[in-house]
Amino acid sequence: MDKVRLGIIGVGGVGTSHAKQVMDGQVPRCELVAVCDIDPERMKGFPKQKQFSDSAELIRSGEVDAVLIATPHYDHTTIGIDALNCGLHTLVEKPISVTVADAKRLIAAYKKAQKKNPDIRFCAMFNQRTDPYYIKMHELINKGELGEIRRSNWIITNWFRTEAYYRSGGWRATWAGEGGGVLVNQCPHNIDLYQWLCGMPCAITAIGGLGKYHDIEVEDDCSALFEYPNGATGAFFTSTGEAPGTNRLEICGDRGKLVLEISRGGRKLEFVRNEVPANIYLKESSSGFGAPPVWNVDIPISGGAGEQHLGIKKNFVAAILDGAKLIAPAEEGIRAVEIANAMQYSMQIGKRIELPMDDKAYQAHLKKLIANSTHKKKTDKKVNLDLSNSVV
Repeated sequence: MDKVRLGIIGVGGVGTSHAKQVMDGQVPRCELVAVCDIDPERMKGFPKQKQFSDSAELIRSGEVDAVLIATPHYDHTTIGIDALNCGLHTLVEKPISVTVADAKRLIAAYKKAQKKNPDIRFCAMFNQRTDPYYIKMHELINKGELGEIRRSNWIITNWFRTEAYYRSGGWRATWAGEGGGVLVNQCPHNIDLYQWLCGMPCAITAIGGLGKYHDIEVEDDCSALFEYPNGATGAFFTSTGEAPGTNRLEICGDRGKLVLEISRGGRKLEFVRNEVPANIYLKESSSGFGAPPVWNVDIPISGGAGEQHLGIKKNFVAAILDGAKLIAPAEEGIRAVEIANAMQYSMQIGKRIELPMDDKAYQAHLKKLIANSTHKKKTDKKVNLDLSNSVV
């Protein structure tokens, strides 16, 4: 195979953007041969591609080698499982699933497909992993430049959205249509990056509000405290109702701290390095009020925000054709899902949630929310899948 025949399932705003990059030739060795959407109007812009109204038919058509799933969130699981069961390379938009329980089912399908074909690729659209700033932070942490992480916090409140935004689609900001609000729509990238940089917490406590700023049934504000196995703490603040918002990530270790601030004025990554690790200085210094002397380290970074979505698609094709290492293996996506689920669950029941969390308890909780949701999801009866454990 010298090129990848790609089908895109879901050609709304995000799916169409992906399609245009492929059709414009920005993804070498990749051809968009098919599209699928339940709304025929959305496919009018793709006269040269095979068109399907049923994802199952596209998947079984023999026309494609790989699919990119850009549907509403719940369908990521069901369509992803179907594609993997049929042996197709699969790239899924974020989040890979709405719940941990569904993410486990999706990953199990991948593992099963992998036994039949070790070269099958399963990738997530975590495009922020292509950003040079986060890549550099990841590199410095992994090299031990910060020492052991003691504290981290991310204020990511520049996700401001209006009532008009939430009215733009009937599935938006509903339990049945989307499975949540800011934690499953805007923040999966940030949550993925947070665990990619700082690791998985062992417990989460969160507070927030459902429809705090907007006329919606899901969360538009959340503040969470993370606990880590080594005693470190983290804090995560997000909202779609705050303006002007803030995007500031701070990670502190024994050997120094990293601070990334993103604003309308640009980006700045600061690295302040202790000459003597803090845990050593506090034990050995004879001064009651002294502090380790520091170096202010300049970190040259180029490349803007990186290739983002385009970079993930290029990497996906290279993984299929050349065996390249995936930037964002989809099985890692369960980590962001679990953190989001734990924050959501803690916020709603008012309790600290230990990780690994009780995914069945959260699944049952979400089913109750869906039963009372203002949006009733229509399921595709033609897809032959085991939905016995699904929330849809």
